[in-house]
Amino acid sequence: MKTEYGSIDELPLVLRVEDLMPILDIGRNTAYALVRSGKIRSVRVGSHLRIPRDALIEFLQGEPPDKHLCR
Repeated sequence: MKTEYGSIDELPLVLRVEDLMPILDIGRNTAYALVRSGKIRSVRVGSHLRIPRDALIEFLQGEPPDKHLCR
């Protein structure tokens, strides 16, 4: 998967937790902590966590996660 993006529009619709690391310039533990705490919405697909692009945008804009939609 591409690791450098020039704009939000280039991000895939669904990200892996590992994709957050270079985007937010954070480590693996911090990325998982943000998702597990619910600060960044995620959905579970089988045993995998996935982050909708919109959830990352909401996080960056400081919007609270919608508890009804995703984890």
